[in-house]
Amino acid sequence: MAAPKRDYYEVLGVPREAADDDIKKAYRKLALQYHPDRNPGNVEAEEKFKEISEAYEILSDPQKRQTYNQFGHRAFAPGGGGGAGGFGGFGGIDLEEALRTFMGAFGGGGSIFDDFFGGGGRGGRDSRESANRGADLRFDLEIDFEESVFGSQRDLTLPVMDECSACKGSGAEPGSKKESCRRCGGRGILVTATGFLQMRHTCPNCNGTGETISNPCRTCRGEGRVKGRRTISLKIPAGVETGSRLRLAGKGEGGTRGGAPGDLYVVLHVRAHEIFQRHDEDIVIDMPLPFHIATLGGEIEVPTIHGYTRLKIPAGTETGTVFRLRGKGLTGIQGLRDGDQHVRAIVEIPTHLDGKLRDLLKSVADICGPRQYPAGTKLREKAEEFYAHKKAMEK
Repeated sequence: MAAPKRDYYEVLGVPREAADDDIKKAYRKLALQYHPDRNPGNVEAEEKFKEISEAYEILSDPQKRQTYNQFGHRAFAPGGGGGAGGFGGFGGIDLEEALRTFMGAFGGGGSIFDDFFGGGGRGGRDSRESANRGADLRFDLEIDFEESVFGSQRDLTLPVMDECSACKGSGAEPGSKKESCRRCGGRGILVTATGFLQMRHTCPNCNGTGETISNPCRTCRGEGRVKGRRTISLKIPAGVETGSRLRLAGKGEGGTRGGAPGDLYVVLHVRAHEIFQRHDEDIVIDMPLPFHIATLGGEIEVPTIHGYTRLKIPAGTETGTVFRLRGKGLTGIQGLRDGDQHVRAIVEIPTHLDGKLRDLLKSVADICGPRQYPAGTKLREKAEEFYAHKKAMEK
């Protein structure tokens, strides 16, 4: 028996009332920790990453999050309720229609249920279209950091169930026709009455399509689709990040017996870059700073995603000092603002010293005193106070 799914909020480590930004930050932190690139060959980390991505996909979408808050995991299980189109799917019983009929028996209007279930009742045509529609597909795509910053064009070749060319997707052998289902009269549903309460079931004879085929296509065996491979051109816009989801309408699996195809959702995962780190629209870089420039001050060239730029360094700059380059970050996917670049100085100590350089540094060391190293001097003073206090306590 499969283990029950964990609560999506628990997976991301956020409370149920968490703001969208908090959910986004929690996902980024966990996605970086468990990303397959950082945990090669680690099956447990890979499963964690999938679980985190699944939770973020639901909670980052306001409509899906609202549905999840109301109905939990069952809203997204096969045959589960809570979708945007209605509330059906509980063991084949149309609960929405049952509740409408129940209220109608007591003179109640259907408007309250129209509002709650997102529209009018579902007729036979809607049932058939839903039964024949192809499945939505999800494809996880890893892209380079450069692609996420500047955008790119990709061609994806995917294995999909596509329309059968022999029967043109109808499912019937060429030259033959479909017939209306005799059991449900072509409606795709069966209605069972119990007193004033009516229950609607999917017709088992036609599986809700309302049609039967007496002479099925020999190529696809009556399904109207066959296994194939499809190449899709995907435009990746500039500014995307890990977790960004691109929807390609009608690019999912082909429908059965002429039904509409599903949609394709491409979920992006950005590979980490060797020098640039992204935080929202800002870029962070650790910049090695030559020892003499950190001491005396000067100018250095700093790489940004837009090219090199010069940065003034004040004398006495220490490791960990952060400088801001305004407008040198990236433009968000909505194009609302340009981020900044934050340059974190890392003082680089010279190595491979020859005799002359070594002698010069020794000369500098000989003339430097507490005034030139105030941080070290202050630490020593605090340490002396500690030892004095310790000695007084021992008496």
